[in-house]
Amino acid sequence: MGHVLVTGATGGIGVALAGALVAAGHRVTAVGRDVARLDVPGIEADLAEPGTLAAALGTLEDVQALVHCAGISPVAAVADAGPETWRRTMAVNVASAAELVRLTLPALRRSRGHVIFVNAAPGMTGVPRWSAFVASKAALRELAESLREEEAGHGIRVTTIYPAATATDLLGEVRSAFGRPYDPDSCIRPESLAEMIVWVLNAPADAYACELSVLPTPR
Repeated sequence: MGHVLVTGATGGIGVALAGALVAAGHRVTAVGRDVARLDVPGIEADLAEPGTLAAALGTLEDVQALVHCAGISPVAAVADAGPETWRRTMAVNVASAAELVRLTLPALRRSRGHVIFVNAAPGMTGVPRWSAFVASKAALRELAESLREEEAGHGIRVTTIYPAATATDLLGEVRSAFGRPYDPDSCIRPESLAEMIVWVLNAPADAYACELSVLPTPR
């Protein structure tokens, strides 16, 4: 059990994950905006501005894991997505993740810790009207791959989680923007995904899952 930093802890997956981690005996610190309303300690930070994260976090001496759940998901065609859409999406979804890793690496190296990135659905690529989101998740995948190779000598584990449709308010908004139906009962429950992330963190000493695709059970 250890100290876990969680981004996106005010979202559907993040709220469930924070609860599951606490129930499993971990100490959780949420990183992001509006964290004061959560039931766990929080560090107020704007993930859309990665350059401000160092001042927000300060020096963290004791971190066993970082889980990056935060993400935004604008629906816009390339023809309609201006520079701010791209800047903000890349900042929240991947640049802030890279900066948080950089800032916590000294502590993670000491603890031989674990970094988990929550990515997009398995195999997602080339989605019309979702280019900024899909591109950011491709970049997040490559961040994970590079980090895994770079930090293997320090014993750091790096896992990418690929969850299929998960029943959150954000997914409902995205489906609405695409003009598609949203049926929460056909999706993965956030609590179920959270339990699987906790399972990944609790891997035995000699092995772990570097990638995990999560699908809803067929009905």
